[in-house]
Amino acid sequence: MSEPTFTQLPDLAAEQVGGVAIFANDEFFAEKENLLKPGRGVFIVDKYTDRGKWMDGWETRRSRVPGYDWCLIKLGIPGLIHGFDVDTNHFLGNYPEHCSIESCSLSGDPSVDELLAARWVELLPKSRLQGGSRNFFACESRERWTHLRLNIYPDGGVARFRVHGEAAPDWSHLVEGELIDLAGIQNGGQVLICNDMFFSPKDNLILPRRAAHMGEGWETRRRREPGNDWLILRLGAPGYLREIEIDTAHFKGNYADLCSIDACLIHEPVPVDFLTSRSLQWTEILPPQKLQADQIQTFTDLQASDQLFSHLRVNIYPDGGISRLRVRGVLGRLARFNQRPLPMLREDLTRCCGSSEWVEQMLQGAPFDSEEQAYRLAEQVADTLSAEDWLEAFSHHPQIGDVDSLRQKFAATAQWASQEQAGSMGASEETLQALAAGNKTYLEKFGFIFIVCATGKSAAEMLTLLQERLENDPEKELGVAAGEQRKITRLRLEKLFA
Repeated sequence: MSEPTFTQLPDLAAEQVGGVAIFANDEFFAEKENLLKPGRGVFIVDKYTDRGKWMDGWETRRSRVPGYDWCLIKLGIPGLIHGFDVDTNHFLGNYPEHCSIESCSLSGDPSVDELLAARWVELLPKSRLQGGSRNFFACESRERWTHLRLNIYPDGGVARFRVHGEAAPDWSHLVEGELIDLAGIQNGGQVLICNDMFFSPKDNLILPRRAAHMGEGWETRRRREPGNDWLILRLGAPGYLREIEIDTAHFKGNYADLCSIDACLIHEPVPVDFLTSRSLQWTEILPPQKLQADQIQTFTDLQASDQLFSHLRVNIYPDGGISRLRVRGVLGRLARFNQRPLPMLREDLTRCCGSSEWVEQMLQGAPFDSEEQAYRLAEQVADTLSAEDWLEAFSHHPQIGDVDSLRQKFAATAQWASQEQAGSMGASEETLQALAAGNKTYLEKFGFIFIVCATGKSAAEMLTLLQERLENDPEKELGVAAGEQRKITRLRLEKLFA
């Protein structure tokens, strides 16, 4: 049986990336912690404990009452889940008949009681398992999750539990200019391809924490022909690179002699084969550097540090091993937006335009490859909106001249609205009274509040526009107001990306 493509994505629950089996209702025969360990587990024929046969997995006692067993798991990397691997390796007469999986998203380190009281969402309904097998289940959720609950029916043992997906780091609290490890698996980095990984996997290169031994790095076979070994990785988000750290921990007689690094910027997803084609232009950011055995070396004099990059090619000469690679840099401003969790993206876009239809269509187009692409999509979506959609968008604005009474339920847009209406702040009492009266007349005639892109306009100018537009018929005025909303949306998108 071939493995699903989602298994090529990182395991968000692995012990190596910080995954933790927090609590299980039963672990009589074998501990819950085994679920997240590397490998598929081993079977030792004559190994027993005082409770029975030793098993390399999580195994509960035989159930004699109705119900099921369960285990709470904290993902080492919060993210978007694409699929599960429920591995019952070596569990033959004692595997569960079924499993189901639920998820929740909580910040910090919630207690078991807090987790049990959380709102759980079913990602996998009750599904049949096979013994001694890897049981694969795809997941279509686009939400960012932090915790899972693995339920087994009615009892039994599972060797390993893998949760494959994409990291979704929350970068909303980053300080401007703060350096982060753009290559780190916890920040969405992924090693896509390499020419050789005979002794240890390529993905080890970007794991968190230093390696415990040589096998936790990336090591190639001994090269007997001209050339060099290499791998290509995608950064978690495009960024400006400031320093590179190469760690050869535990590699002493077999570390790579030299290392160089090239970079490129690719806006759209491309086949892996394209990354090795001659048509792709790479920029050398780190010329060949002499490496040392079992040491961390940091390089800060990088070339093209003012350019934005998304992918790196790591070249080692002629072969050998590297334990870890850290690529510290500054996020591009669009990358910060693209990497925000879905609920935050929805809130951000609602601040730009209050039409839920516009917001959902924009979310379907995210992540954006460039700011211009986002602006184009905003206009294209606006072309499809109905009158009801525009009225919903208008309802998210305060009346011109009525900044102090911004409605609480739209507090997220209050700051921007007050800035955009700054021209009304210093207006005379007479002008403000005229605006208030005109707003009332406008609302009575058209059924929605007066919408105008107020940036840079004085109160007197807005009053003049209001009086002119009161002469329009309802159909024409809806079109005019929609045009003003488009201008407001564009300005707010620019603020959002900035």
